[in-house]
Amino acid sequence: MGKRRKARECVLQVLFQLEFNTTDPESLIRRYWEYQKVSDEIREYANWLLKGIRAHAKEVDETIQSTSVNWRIPRMAVVDRNILRIAVYELLFEKTLAPAIVINEAIEIAKRYSSEEASVFINGILDAVRKKLEAGKDSSKEGNDEKKRRVTKTEKKATRDRNENQ
Repeated sequence: MGKRRKARECVLQVLFQLEFNTTDPESLIRRYWEYQKVSDEIREYANWLLKGIRAHAKEVDETIQSTSVNWRIPRMAVVDRNILRIAVYELLFEKTLAPAIVINEAIEIAKRYSSEEASVFINGILDAVRKKLEAGKDSSKEGNDEKKRRVTKTEKKATRDRNENQ
């Protein structure tokens, strides 16, 4: 098992516990690491995920909700929604991983911790999130291209005017 997969599984376990014990999250996380013997690299990536998911919980959940037709987040299975949270956070903020890798990892974790049906559900949601994010990048790229064209036209006009005035 890869280090990032192990980190994701650790995060899933912590998020699962946090669903039922929200009084002192920092203490819960600290206790989890006391009993979970993993490398510093795994712990570092897992802590990055945990902090990010908690800090951006609203954005992550809104992204999931916007693509999950007929499924409200509170009605999703606890394990499934937390696998989605991990993967969506990575899709939004982990720019060094290809979306296909993030999605595949989530599917494999779902097969291990949930069910085959859950892996299909998670794949569908994450693919919709991926498409939505790519569409957003394309539209912002088009907007940037349009700005560049306007700047180029303006620069050409300014250069032509300068040449005419010389």
